[in-house]
Amino acid sequence: MTVSQGVFLDLGSVDNGDLDTAALDRSLPGWQWFDFTAAGEVSERIGLADVVVTNKCVLDRKTLARAENLKLIAIAATGTDVVDLEASATLGIAVCNIRNYATRSVVQHVLTLMLNLVTGQQFYADRVRRGDWSKARQFSLHDQPIRELPQLQLGIIGYGVLGRAVEKAARALDMNVLIAEHRGSEPRPDRLAFRDVLKTADVISIHCPLSDATRGLFDHKVFRAMKPGAILINTARGGIVVEADLADALRAGEIAGAGVDTLSTEPPPVDHPLLAGDIPNLIVTPHNAWASQSARQACLDQVKRVINAFNRGQPLNRIV
Repeated sequence: MTVSQGVFLDLGSVDNGDLDTAALDRSLPGWQWFDFTAAGEVSERIGLADVVVTNKCVLDRKTLARAENLKLIAIAATGTDVVDLEASATLGIAVCNIRNYATRSVVQHVLTLMLNLVTGQQFYADRVRRGDWSKARQFSLHDQPIRELPQLQLGIIGYGVLGRAVEKAARALDMNVLIAEHRGSEPRPDRLAFRDVLKTADVISIHCPLSDATRGLFDHKVFRAMKPGAILINTARGGIVVEADLADALRAGEIAGAGVDTLSTEPPPVDHPLLAGDIPNLIVTPHNAWASQSARQACLDQVKRVINAFNRGQPLNRIV
């Protein structure tokens, strides 16, 4: 089964005009490119295509049933929640994703958030802007603790490709690394019980997928069980953290800080719990841990490989 006509529904979610799309363009005889596609436009835009590329545009059962020519959905991301996989299987539509294209970018972002929080960079930068340094009697401001990584233990929740890469980087910085077992499971020899990691880790970095088992995993009970002074880093999925509970835990000083790159609703509403102005020691970045130029180029290059492999009859990263 070969394919020839493609549509990319949300190229603007990957490309800022700084990527080379020529190889992807050559993967099919015909393409339609859209920077953004609203929900009401999806059905019309995929009507004649036999390949659809989507990053975050939703392809539900009703939409897929209308796409009579569709043979392949290439998801320009690792997560598959934007596609109704059951409907795809029923309709005979192959679904493939891309994998491990942004590891270095995510690891760099995790380290950036962690270093900013353990050294108080955001706090001190704000004080400089307020004029506190200019008014100081001494040459230096250091009244909020500045910690050193070799003195800290990093707990990793989710030990896949990203978790292992973060572990490697942390060990290179002389941190002690604790690998958490799934909550409620007996720990394997190289892991610690989830509750023990909560109690002993100075920094916890989340790298597990969002699933029924992990949705709301970090709630007020977990924050109260964490080590006093601990920091939470979440570059995984927003739904893993109960965001209102995180805001409350930071305000109450139950944990010392948090760096968050993903939220449960994106883009977030202006009244999102983690966008309030009174939350201390919180850094929120706009879901761009994955988005270095190199990683975004790798994303498009892997989509090209997915399409070419499908045309060769050897599907790559097939989900359905």
